[in-house]
Amino acid sequence: MEIRIDLSERTPPYQQLRAAILAAIGTRELRPGDRLPTVRQLAGDLGIAPGTVQRAYAELEADGVLASRGRRGTFVSDAPAADAKGSGPLADAAQRFAAAAERLGVDPRTSIEAVAAALASRAAPDDRRTGSDSPVDG
Repeated sequence: MEIRIDLSERTPPYQQLRAAILAAIGTRELRPGDRLPTVRQLAGDLGIAPGTVQRAYAELEADGVLASRGRRGTFVSDAPAADAKGSGPLADAAQRFAAAAERLGVDPRTSIEAVAAALASRAAPDDRRTGSDSPVDG
């Protein structure tokens, strides 16, 4: 899995990481049951603070995307959130987006990257107000 964090972007690093992990799951580069690097290892590889990785992992775990198994590590969840399984308003919106991307002739990976970038650019109001461009610890 290739992840790049751009510290010069307005989007906080934890959101960039979160979007990259979601994109890797969407392209099936990461599959249910796959183990993610440890917080410390990924932080070192990306040159960001461990708290930044921990925050991204924690948010994805809260969303049901990742599952922490204590000392065994963090894994892609075997049971994604209900909407990710193809039912509900989010799944409906995803189907409409997929159809539009197909009509435009955009390949799936580029489509997923576009969604990840769009989600990452929609920083929470607190992040915009503080202008947080540095790694977040916590």
